[in-house]
Amino acid sequence: MAQQIITVDTVRLDVDAGADPPAVIGFLAGALGEAGRTTDASDLVEAALAREAKSATGLPGGIAIPHARAESVTEASLAMARLAPKVDFGAPDGPADIVFLIAAPAGGGSEHMKLLSALARALVRPDFVADLRSAETPERIVELVDGAITPAPKKTAAPAAAAASATAAPAAVTPTATTETAPAASDKPSIVAITACPTGIAHTYMAADALKYAAERAGVEFHVETQGSSATTPFDPKVISDAGAVIFATDVGVKGKERFAGKPVIASGVKRAINEPDKMIAEAVAAAGDPNAARVAGAEGGAADDVAPAGGGVGLGGQTRQALMTGVSYMIPFVAAGGLLIALGFLLAGYEIGKSTLDPGGSLSDGAYIALHNTITNLPDGGIGTYLGAVSFAIGGAALGLAVPVLAAYIAFAIADRPGIAPGFVAGLVSVAIGANFLGALLGGLIAGVVCLWIARIPLPQWARGLQPVVIIPLLGSAAVGGVLYMVLGRPLSWLMDRLNDGLDSMSGGSAVALGIVLGLMMCFDLGGPLNKSAYLFATAGIASATAGDAQYQIMAAVMCAGMVPPLAMALSTVLRPGLYSDPEKENGKAAWLLGASFISEGAIPFAATDPLRVIPSTMLGGAVTGALCMAFGVELRAPHGGVFVFFAMNNWGLFLVALLAGTVVSGLAVTAAKQFWKPSNKSGDTAQPQTVAA
Repeated sequence: MAQQIITVDTVRLDVDAGADPPAVIGFLAGALGEAGRTTDASDLVEAALAREAKSATGLPGGIAIPHARAESVTEASLAMARLAPKVDFGAPDGPADIVFLIAAPAGGGSEHMKLLSALARALVRPDFVADLRSAETPERIVELVDGAITPAPKKTAAPAAAAASATAAPAAVTPTATTETAPAASDKPSIVAITACPTGIAHTYMAADALKYAAERAGVEFHVETQGSSATTPFDPKVISDAGAVIFATDVGVKGKERFAGKPVIASGVKRAINEPDKMIAEAVAAAGDPNAARVAGAEGGAADDVAPAGGGVGLGGQTRQALMTGVSYMIPFVAAGGLLIALGFLLAGYEIGKSTLDPGGSLSDGAYIALHNTITNLPDGGIGTYLGAVSFAIGGAALGLAVPVLAAYIAFAIADRPGIAPGFVAGLVSVAIGANFLGALLGGLIAGVVCLWIARIPLPQWARGLQPVVIIPLLGSAAVGGVLYMVLGRPLSWLMDRLNDGLDSMSGGSAVALGIVLGLMMCFDLGGPLNKSAYLFATAGIASATAGDAQYQIMAAVMCAGMVPPLAMALSTVLRPGLYSDPEKENGKAAWLLGASFISEGAIPFAATDPLRVIPSTMLGGAVTGALCMAFGVELRAPHGGVFVFFAMNNWGLFLVALLAGTVVSGLAVTAAKQFWKPSNKSGDTAQPQTVAA
């Protein structure tokens, strides 16, 4: 290693670094900045706080490991503080006195990731943590950390000696399945586990080691595959075949989960494996002998795992919501790209471009070239601008036309994995054909996924199993979902869509304002979470429809305008009363101006994550005001994203700004007043992460 990952310049012992996680993170980021490890400490703080907003980084035993990747980080680095007093980072057993800020470059190499993950694994060892607490000098801290992350010379030791060499962490960091065999495991099943967290730096490896040590205590043979930042080496197939049960301790999708088809499974988030490893090992041992235990489905068909809510897993309602949100997340890029290209076409060629390039049914089915020809010949003011506008409009229309099929396809994919994609696309295309549009896609995607999952469970002869994922499931799934939509659900769904469109078209006065209030509240409630995404889907699906009209464009304007309020309001509040905010929060406030103007609601997450009781209601108040005003003014927006930068796609951008300014001022004043005059009880910790905040 050319340069140490931690130095005495980045260690602070027995210091008061602030009263909350943002202050501590800002303090440690400043130390890395002074040491030349980051070119922009505020950028690192912002990235770390965004990670905090996803889930708390506090760990049992008085430890916290805030971490992040950032462009400003020049090399993988650690900053450490031993705090007095302690600060609550959301751990289940109380505040932390040992905090490591783990900073990784945005494109950090695997060797650096191994070093950082080695430290994370060492932190689950009580002896290492005790040494950190008793160290008297920064030099001793550096020595301890270097000892934990520096490979020890290889020895031909017996397997039982592996635990004694725990300080040689990088040997365990290699993502090949880490196997520990207890002496008395003959009467207990072998357990395999997958651990994975979003960043893949710390929790992935801490969960792996916590489960490993718990398996040692239980006398269970154990193997773990860490799907983190370091390259993942999959299990040997024999290890999987010999396993009695599998543990999925992940916050992200499992790579290669079809390998575990038919195995009893215990599923949870990665934090549970760190907090309750002994309980998870016991549950896995029990599941291995339980014929009714939840199992990984898919067999040779390759369908997704079917995990029952065992041991903190996800229930049916949660799985359905995840499937819907998966479909929405895949659909949004098509809507954004297509909508913005259409808006660019309007900018270059005027709103008449839509009438001249579309056939009477409102589609581009005659092809882009015919549409372009019609544009050049039919518009009085032809020329290169009109031509480019027609090209942009045609491309955008093609992209937008894929939105509904993609929504259905990836809802099915979330349920049945790859074999569900083709039937899901069919469901979406049929939904468009019968006029059911996004309602049909939502229901059709769910039906396609469930049907494909059921087909994958049908036992087939060995010779037919290879055909199951590529022929049998797509064929039968497409026929089933298409037939159901055409013959059973087509007319009811089409009727519902017609009534919805008629209702939107007839909105005026109080009904329009009421809808604007509801949409504004939803956009500001969870800042990118399910309610926010539901409101955004409602708006984007409306403008993606071939029958989109004034009402749909007004809804899009209300949704976008309200979604811009939270970050702008927090930025305004940091300017009005800077004394109410820490230095990192004030830096976040500066960035929030641009994030809000660009319609990135997540710019308010660092504020909402640390102070949800005062921030979220305040931003919801402003969002309701903005949504109501947008609908009352009749502002229309033909672009699904872009904030103030797509003013050319609005019919009245002046009134759009009035509504945005009103909501921002209301929210900014409300949150400032709340922070000034209302101090929530700290019994449960102000820094606890709210369930409503999503990344």
